Amino acid sequence: MRSLFHTLIYEKSLLRSDNQLFHELQKESFQIKDFDEDGQEWSTTNYPGGFTSYASRNDLFYMSSTFRELEQHIRPCAYEFADSLGYEMNGIELEISDMWVNIMGPGCVHTGHIHPLSFISGTYYVSMPLGASAIRFEDPRLGLQMACPPRREELSDELCSFVSHQPAAGDLVLFESWLRHEVPPHTASEERVSVSFNYHWNHGDEICEEVGQEAE
Repeated sequence: MRSLFHTLIYEKSLLRSDNQLFHELQKESFQIKDFDEDGQEWSTTNYPGGFTSYASRNDLFYMSSTFRELEQHIRPCAYEFADSLGYEMNGIELEISDMWVNIMGPGCVHTGHIHPLSFISGTYYVSMPLGASAIRFEDPRLGLQMACPPRREELSDELCSFVSHQPAAGDLVLFESWLRHEVPPHTASEERVSVSFNYHWNHGDEICEEVGQEAE
């Protein structure tokens, strides 16, 4: 037997509760929710039971020194992940393109999605109360499978069609942006708070978003 075409996920404990930045992120996440009226309006229609600044303030690394400092902690991890994936990073710079906050109340859900025109995406978890929903990854080959019988219930992660990962507050999770993922309905009574982001790459004046658009 040979194992081919691995899908790698990067996980790291980063800025736990004994870190001042961790507490500043908790406070500012709710401050953003309070003043971001456009985000509140968008979330009412598109994110029932929760709040996200995805469609309104997705430049938190630019507008807030707290979130900018968080990005400075994430960036070396993104480089480490890219190297582990086998990409040639000499002369290539990673640039963050988006960063936004998500606050999930009871019943709020992230439906399955990818992050188009990005290279590496991820989430830093600010608050994960007991019973908070996990992030769930989907086998990228799932849509191509045909005429397959059901799988057995007890399987290793490598053979599952869906794999859930339950992070703790202070954890960082990185994945390639093409990997489809979701968060099932949040079942805890307390709010689940996370910061999501995307990175693209550039090589001189060449930026990955432009490369992707030309390829289309």
